[in-house]
Amino acid sequence: MAGLALIPKILACVAAIAGAALAAPFAVAMRDGDNAISWAFGVPMGAGFVAALALIVPWVAKRIKRGRARLAGDEPQRFNAADAAVAVGAVWVGLGIFGAIPLRLSGAFKSVVDAVFESVSGFTTTGATVLADVESLPRAVNLWRCETHWLGGMGVIVLVVALMPLLGIGGSRLISAETTGPEKGKLTSRVADTAKALWAIYTGLTLLETLLLRLCGMDWFNAVCHAFSTLGTGGFSTRNASVGAFGSAAAEWVCTAFMFAAAVNFAIYHRLLMRRDWSALRGTEFKAFCRLACSAVAAIFAVLLFTRTAPFWKALRLAAFQVASLVSTTGFCSDDYDKWAPAAKAVLLLLCFAGGSSGSTAGGPKIIRWAILAKQTGCELERVLHPRAVFTSRIDGRPVRDGFLGMVGAFLFAYLALVAATAIAGAIAGLPLLESFTAALSMVGNIGPAFGKLGPAGNYGDLPAALKMWYCVAMVAGRLEIFTLLALCGRLVSLLRDSSRRPTNQPLTTNN
Repeated sequence: MAGLALIPKILACVAAIAGAALAAPFAVAMRDGDNAISWAFGVPMGAGFVAALALIVPWVAKRIKRGRARLAGDEPQRFNAADAAVAVGAVWVGLGIFGAIPLRLSGAFKSVVDAVFESVSGFTTTGATVLADVESLPRAVNLWRCETHWLGGMGVIVLVVALMPLLGIGGSRLISAETTGPEKGKLTSRVADTAKALWAIYTGLTLLETLLLRLCGMDWFNAVCHAFSTLGTGGFSTRNASVGAFGSAAAEWVCTAFMFAAAVNFAIYHRLLMRRDWSALRGTEFKAFCRLACSAVAAIFAVLLFTRTAPFWKALRLAAFQVASLVSTTGFCSDDYDKWAPAAKAVLLLLCFAGGSSGSTAGGPKIIRWAILAKQTGCELERVLHPRAVFTSRIDGRPVRDGFLGMVGAFLFAYLALVAATAIAGAIAGLPLLESFTAALSMVGNIGPAFGKLGPAGNYGDLPAALKMWYCVAMVAGRLEIFTLLALCGRLVSLLRDSSRRPTNQPLTTNN
């Protein structure tokens, strides 16, 4: 229960961060002279700061009163795994609701459900939209949509953990509950330093892509928005036709490169930049990711050429861009792939099952899990051929530890079960089979566009409100890799059960 008492402090940090993030669209609205939009962002921005101050200032005053003004000097308070799941779940639910406030107040969304869907889609880096015409939106609204990708990509929890020493809270459990992949390693000896290193790399890559997109002909506003969406692997764009609307081959190649970069484990960048450790490029997951991406690009490129969909260089660009978009779960489009040959669409559909690397901003099941299962399948085949031999699966030269295969299998089962449940929900709501299935893959894998009327030329605006809310749950579950959300539900059920079992004060009765 001690960990639950720390959750208000975490939410206070998140409120302060979200309030600060609203300053950018607020400034854009003020510059554009749009008073209504300025109020739409100014009100929640002020509310975020007030809520943060209301929660933090009394706590700081209490510590100062006790003679402990140096907040970072105390032994940090710790979360257990269950309370960390509750904290992370509360943060993501709170972010989805908070982010929807300026969207609804702006008048750009016709209902609260639509605003919440767009906000959740943004923070979870899914990139599915309910809007048919994003070009008609005020610039501040478009900036906020793309900024939610950037905040959710690396994970606002990771940013909070970097600030936790100031609050006297240890954040290793939060990092484990929020980051992606089966292994939850640290880049440095201190988890706060790990969080700072991740955000430093993330910010550096964002600035670099912004500069390159500006050199490719985009104005600063569009360059920033698309850099936010690319590095966050989200997919929101300021144009109805996504990146393809700019008609710039150079911009498409830049986005392609950075989508691939965002789908790579950020620990590799840390090892390359800080330690000059080039052996990081020989890791099992990185090699598997490169092989998958190159094979998919080659296959789609061949199909586009064979069907004469595009000439040589354009076919190569379209293939590389769309593979990067789906394998990184970004969801950008440079062409309507729903009109491509069935063979090309089949390759893209298979990529929806893959996901990016663990420790990246990409969604999906993650390449490392499939690599582990593939190696184990090879061992089982060898065992059938040579029954007396002993075979061991190895990842990065080390044997897979006991119980790890079970964890991977359990996750993939839960992942596919959630996809199936979400597909059934879509079918019940009236979606055709292909659309309901690909939409389920898109929601749980945080990909964005699906196929059919939910594809790159469509949107999710006409879906029933109940299905949109279920999709919100699926997006959050996919972003937190399912088990964190299941742990949150289990913890809440446990708390409710314990509260119902508490003895009540009843008058004593005696028999005379």
